[in-house]
Amino acid sequence: MPAPEASIVLPEARDGVVTDRFARMALECIHREYPNKISHVMNSDADAATPRRLHPAFYGCFDWHSSAHGHWLLVRIVNTDPDTPFRDAIIASLGQSFTPENVAGEIAYFQADDRASFERPYGTAWFLQLMTELRQSDLPEAATWARTLEPLETFIVGETSSWLSKLAYPIRIGTHNQTAFAFGLMLDWAKAKNAGAFNAQLTQTVLDFYSGDVNCPLAYEPSGEDFLSPCLMEADLMRRVMPADDFATWLSAFLPQIPEDGSSDWLQPGVVLDATDGKLVHLDGVNLSRAWALEGIASALPDGDPRTPSLLATAALHKQTGIAAVSDAHYAGGHWLASFATYLETRRGIDTE
Repeated sequence: MPAPEASIVLPEARDGVVTDRFARMALECIHREYPNKISHVMNSDADAATPRRLHPAFYGCFDWHSSAHGHWLLVRIVNTDPDTPFRDAIIASLGQSFTPENVAGEIAYFQADDRASFERPYGTAWFLQLMTELRQSDLPEAATWARTLEPLETFIVGETSSWLSKLAYPIRIGTHNQTAFAFGLMLDWAKAKNAGAFNAQLTQTVLDFYSGDVNCPLAYEPSGEDFLSPCLMEADLMRRVMPADDFATWLSAFLPQIPEDGSSDWLQPGVVLDATDGKLVHLDGVNLSRAWALEGIASALPDGDPRTPSLLATAALHKQTGIAAVSDAHYAGGHWLASFATYLETRRGIDTE
């Protein structure tokens, strides 16, 4: 059984600094074990265990993937805001999670029978994003943490490569199993890690799956429980693997409805009618992820492309709506929305240096 964590005192947030609020939300959940939703294949009575026994590093924030990107959020905050008042609390919290014993427990879980699909591809993509963030960090502790986590990284990359070789079709939904979003994070990791073979394999998979797509049915979005746009995430993925002129041409066929008049009313933010409902609150996330996808798409178009003003205006509308909804009032959204908001606010998918 992992040793109990020491209590960490959190400082006051600075007025008007939204990322301070997001840091506090992550710090308050990465070592909070309950409530918890585990996705767990049991092979015997011995597998009946608490979240913390099953996942000694990533047991908090309601589920494994939210814990993984909650840890990523904290590293990202320090990397983009070295003077954050939460710096000491972040270092202490991450140090509690990233121990050799905890990581060995995580690897043992992944390697057990019938768990090949565990957190694939959403949670594993966020884990790779965490590894990139650690390697790009100036924190003295970050290099040690990255080395500690490397065995899990190696295992995940090997399993993902094997899965890609057998995956016959993309997964075009608006929730966790969507391949477009996960592939984007994985490509960013592969380029930062200089993982040439994996990058080549994944890039070819992306082109095979998506390069011929046309007329994406954006009018059918969002579905009632989406937190990712199938259409916009695919476009945000394709800008990573195509030259600007080729991407602009592909986008014209894929999303011909993007206006050229600077308007934002062609795509309205999703509406959440009950923020206490863990599924319905996904739509707060779709507004945040749409915003970063729209910004990413605009960033990849050639200078002067007439669609850019409308893309950015619509991104701003979704960002305003999405950021306003990030709150710790209800754990249904509070355990994960801060990560999406931080990814958007810090332009992680665009400013990758």
